[in-house]
Amino acid sequence: MISKNLAAASTKPIILALLSQGEDYGYQIIQKVKTLSGGTLDWSDNMLYPVLRRLEETGLVVSRWRISAGERLRKYYRITETGREELEAERRQWSGLIRSLQLVWDPLLGRE
Repeated sequence: MISKNLAAASTKPIILALLSQGEDYGYQIIQKVKTLSGGTLDWSDNMLYPVLRRLEETGLVVSRWRISAGERLRKYYRITETGREELEAERRQWSGLIRSLQLVWDPLLGRE
């Protein structure tokens, strides 16, 4: 299981990456994350919506209310150009961190 701190640190780039594929609403984002992570990330509404609100406040995403199939009103989120730039910066940072961890762990744990 992934620790809460590590999972929390990864929410921003994961949400931005999902929204880079097109607009979506909260419940669908939660379901996609669960599916794509093979169930290792099982987000809740209480975790997701504050992050979406912060992303919107910082201009990385925008939202709009829309009636979807079944006449249900849902809030849809989409990434902004600033959000795309932030996603690329996050991707570079995470990729660098992963490489650094492997460089440290492999020799120390006998996986050269």
